Amino acid sequence: MSLKIVVLAKQVPDTRNVGKDAMKEDGTINRAALPAIFNPEDLNALEQALKLKDAFPGSTVSLLTMGPGRAAEILREGLYRGVDQGFLLTDRAFAGADTLATSYALATAIRKIGDFDIIIGGRQAIDGDTAQVGPQVAEKLGLPQVTYAEEILNLDKKIRTITILRHIDGGVETVEAPLPLVVTVNGSAAPCRPRNAKLVMKYKRALGAQEKAALMQNGAELPYADLYETRPYLNLTEWSAADVDADLDQCGLNGSPTKVKTVMNISFQAKENKSLTGSDNDVEELVVELLSNHTIG
Repeated sequence: MSLKIVVLAKQVPDTRNVGKDAMKEDGTINRAALPAIFNPEDLNALEQALKLKDAFPGSTVSLLTMGPGRAAEILREGLYRGVDQGFLLTDRAFAGADTLATSYALATAIRKIGDFDIIIGGRQAIDGDTAQVGPQVAEKLGLPQVTYAEEILNLDKKIRTITILRHIDGGVETVEAPLPLVVTVNGSAAPCRPRNAKLVMKYKRALGAQEKAALMQNGAELPYADLYETRPYLNLTEWSAADVDADLDQCGLNGSPTKVKTVMNISFQAKENKSLTGSDNDVEELVVELLSNHTIG
């Protein structure tokens, strides 16, 4: 049995470097002001997909992301690790999307991809921390879902069920679900494997249409232009809203009931401090104080 797996991934701003220019006047993120990275938990999800590919020969992994032209970097990072094909959902109409509009756009793209057995994504993105997109995609596609996945334990090929270990508040649980389904993966799951050197050499010149256009500004010629004709796998697939038959009223800001009013940096500063020695009496007094104010216990 081979599997057709779709991985949802996002290029996110590095929230370790949030500054005063992090948000635009309309309440959307100013992505140009922040370094862009592969969303960490989506890398955990990618590893679970690649493990399934290793376990079931003939399986394929497709990587789907939504964003501006520079988000094609996410597709390359996936290809370097073993992804078979990538799709970049990119259109000005998708800009400013909240979780509802994002999940709608992703669901339309997944329908265009067609046949699939498993959709896997990270639990949440570090730029929003909502953990809503994966479950909303499942709802829009009418699929069962397993969230907070820690590890895919088993997949029964005959009855088409999957067994997953979940890490939830209060402990862990093992659940079984039918295929096809949507799975969201915790950041505490297995880390993603590193880039494969041979795959880096194969895909290092893979580009999306917007990246090619940027390289050809002011009449410049596209570097290595002949490669994109003789090696089709170097042409990264980009889809617009029209390509996936998306309803523009449900995309981007038009389809986003959630509006961000402001973003603030909050720094906690101690108003008082206390120095302790290593004596048993000082330690005992500290424990009593922490218990009394419910910091612990």
